[in-house]
Amino acid sequence: MPAKASAIRQFGSYLCAMDNKAFVLPEKFATNSKGFMPYIFTDSELTSLFMGIDRLSVDANEPFLYEIAPVLFRLIYTCGLRPNEGRELLCENIDLDSGEILITHTKQRKERIVVMSNNMRAMCLKYGLRRKIFGVGSPYFFPSKDGSTLKGTKVLAALNRAWTLATCTPHSPIPQRIRIYDLRHRFASACLNRWLDEKRDLMVMLPYLCAYMGHRSMNETAYYIHILPENLSKSPSVDWGLLNSMFSGASAQ
Repeated sequence: MPAKASAIRQFGSYLCAMDNKAFVLPEKFATNSKGFMPYIFTDSELTSLFMGIDRLSVDANEPFLYEIAPVLFRLIYTCGLRPNEGRELLCENIDLDSGEILITHTKQRKERIVVMSNNMRAMCLKYGLRRKIFGVGSPYFFPSKDGSTLKGTKVLAALNRAWTLATCTPHSPIPQRIRIYDLRHRFASACLNRWLDEKRDLMVMLPYLCAYMGHRSMNETAYYIHILPENLSKSPSVDWGLLNSMFSGASAQ
């Protein structure tokens, strides 16, 4: 419920920013102890973040995480995966020849196939060779040191260490903590931006994004529209009547 309330609040704020009269849901109804607002990385921030990920050092508790992290986080970002879909990826479900990945551990229990880019597939091929050294016997493509799936808390801590490396300077404040889910948000916003730049009909393209990200319905995909209000307000390819009708049921997935 808080996620839906947050989406409604954001949409109300957007309408007001566009000089339309709208009720903005009070913040107390849109947040709780688990509430969040997605952090959308700029291009330079994303570049810096992955540079920080590539500089991660050995963790005594997960000695191979520094090898895993550069591939895992790039896979989550470039394929728009949910965090657990990356962490729990089984070796048998990734085809390094075709670049196809079968996603089975989904939030909606709705299996889907995503396809890696050529660059991502090349990175996974190189990683696969190194993984043979430390991942023997584990069914997971990104194994923990004991062969089980990596713990989400460990992976999140690694991401924020990389974020600190990327953003912290001697005179800078402590950086805002980020979530692995923010990479998925960035993937969605990048797709929408690219389609707008290419003058695509966004209403035609949204179902593709819905299917690729494993959403149960278009309502869930509509959540990401609020990320690009300035772009969308200028785009003739958006059917605002249709999106307005969907938005009340949209939430981040």
